[in-house]
Amino acid sequence: MHSKHQIKFFTGRSSRYLSEKIAQSFGIPLGKSNITVFSDGEFQPSYDESVRGCTVFIIQSTFPPVDNLFELLLMVDAAHRASAYKVVAVMPYFGWARQDRKDKPRVAIGAKMVANMLRAAGVDRVMTMDLHADQIQGFFDVPVDHLYASSIFVPYIKSLNLDPIAIAAPDMGGAKRANAYSRFLNSSLVVCHKNREKANQVGEMTVIGDVEGRHVVILDDMVDTAGTLTMAADLMMDKGAASVRAFATHGVLSGSAYERIRDSKITELVVTDTIPLRTDKDTSKIRVVSVADLFADVINKVYNYQSISDRFII
Repeated sequence: MHSKHQIKFFTGRSSRYLSEKIAQSFGIPLGKSNITVFSDGEFQPSYDESVRGCTVFIIQSTFPPVDNLFELLLMVDAAHRASAYKVVAVMPYFGWARQDRKDKPRVAIGAKMVANMLRAAGVDRVMTMDLHADQIQGFFDVPVDHLYASSIFVPYIKSLNLDPIAIAAPDMGGAKRANAYSRFLNSSLVVCHKNREKANQVGEMTVIGDVEGRHVVILDDMVDTAGTLTMAADLMMDKGAASVRAFATHGVLSGSAYERIRDSKITELVVTDTIPLRTDKDTSKIRVVSVADLFADVINKVYNYQSISDRFII
């Protein structure tokens, strides 16, 4: 080992289920930390073991509520003030990533603000997965390890032995990602074009490309209300597709997403465990694949100053 600095993993409250799997895969126990919650809702994280001189990895996805992000910021600050050597924020799901530019007048660029806050808290490195826009890496002045779920999804898609297969993008923004998959899998490409009436509401939709008789795989970085996804799937089935499956890295699944997926013509929705599924909903069509081994491997390589390029297959 090149590094003499001990490695320690800690978790925020929202990602404990994933942090435990990452730590187990890596081969060390999760560090002991505690959160004091005051009666007015204010909270204060603390470390119950020394982190002096350690390389500290804090694992927390920052999906709403905003407490998840602020808890991560407080944990980063606490680690620095406790004399940690390096503090790495492991954010499997980077919240606020959809606010990556001014898409209309007088709005904030939320993703840049999150980057600024993490830097202000004292983060030395960020590790995340399938950012909504790749350019968000440039919002940081510290190294960003940007992982892709393709190294998990591609073997799974291959194992399904779908023939003939068509890779689909649910909107024009996802065409680049879908094109990379279709080239790698040597399949045809289909793109859906939608007119958004307003955020989280889709107007009309058309399919560009031939889906008749094909097993369609729709790819996206996240599935939120599932309106676009289910509309695209139903449209493709109406146009003669043999089956429609969807793969999305982050299962945000807000509003009536679970009901939409259950009632749609989608055979299966595959998501990762960057965000936990709700236990009170019908998840019979949803399959979860874990990113724990991928994150554990990349953390190990980063800690030991090794290249992570072999984890990018597309």
